[in-house]
Amino acid sequence: MDVPPKSDYDDLVCAAVLDRVLEDGLKVERTLAAMWRDFGLKLSQGFVYDCLRWRIAQLDRTVHRQLVIEKFSGTLCVDELHLGRFTLLLATDPISDLPVAFALVSRNDQVHMRRFLKNLATWVSKPTVVVTDGSSLYPAVLASSWQVARHQLCVFHVLKDINKLILDGVRRLARRGNDGRKRKRGRPSKAQQAARAAAGQTNKEKAAFVMKHRFLIVKKYNDLTAKQWEDLTQMFEYLPQMRTMWNFAGEVNEVFGHDARVQTLYRRRAVLLGKAKYKEVPELQEAMEMQEKGKFRKMVAFSYSEIGKKVRTNNHAERTNRKVRFAEKVRYKWRQRKWVLRYVLLALDRWWRQAAETARQASEPSHQPRSRAA
Repeated sequence: MDVPPKSDYDDLVCAAVLDRVLEDGLKVERTLAAMWRDFGLKLSQGFVYDCLRWRIAQLDRTVHRQLVIEKFSGTLCVDELHLGRFTLLLATDPISDLPVAFALVSRNDQVHMRRFLKNLATWVSKPTVVVTDGSSLYPAVLASSWQVARHQLCVFHVLKDINKLILDGVRRLARRGNDGRKRKRGRPSKAQQAARAAAGQTNKEKAAFVMKHRFLIVKKYNDLTAKQWEDLTQMFEYLPQMRTMWNFAGEVNEVFGHDARVQTLYRRRAVLLGKAKYKEVPELQEAMEMQEKGKFRKMVAFSYSEIGKKVRTNNHAERTNRKVRFAEKVRYKWRQRKWVLRYVLLALDRWWRQAAETARQASEPSHQPRSRAA
């Protein structure tokens, strides 16, 4: 049994407190209420902070580092997260499903990012692929830190930005299709209702239908249901110009095909950029400019190697950041750097320890009982 210094409770109580803070995501006040409800223990806020200090003092970071070195796959996802007046820089290994390193800095700029990656490069193997979003922080820093590694722009973010431009074009067409006429106030008479039914839908009603189902324009063909195909066909009847945007969205998805060779992707891009009908639409023209040769090389870096094909997005690091952001938001009093840093370190420590336990269980031989002879 381990009793923290100046404490009236043993390590089991501290572990119960940390479970509620780290696993259940409770803030300090809710943690105290849960300990009183579950165990009848009336604890103080200071004891919760003492539990954090106690667990931090027990951490052996060399074990974390050794685990990352042994399991490093050669692929890194790098992302940044704003936590109040601080910025969390995070690097994760999406294939091994491990956080690799983090830094809590005062400013989100190239100076701090370069220092973070330089420190990371001193002890982790050189990555083959580094996946980031489209932030301007990364290109120069990665070129100076890891000259050999390919820089992969997150395909999810690329398609998200392109789809936003396509939907902006749909919104513009739907707004133009709305005639803007206002109906008179009050309930229409039976004669008026019959006249409206005979005239069919107004431009305003058609525009409302298009706006409600505009997501179908950027949805992949194979994911459409039979009802959605009917709605899409009706949208084309209302606004035939949308068929051009639908074709563009389908060709963009093919440009970033997962199983195609890099030469095929460049060929698809050349065909896409060469079509005059797309250049006539302002939003599509802007989407085509996003695929200039320098950026496109980073967008399809995944196609150069088998390792790169496994990870094309930065979602692994972003999911981790979202967990940290959610947990930090409910702790309104944790605005000092030391408390944010302690929480992040303890949260990632749980992740590392779970990975180590999983690896240990996988390495142990399974002892299966022998079947009895009949």
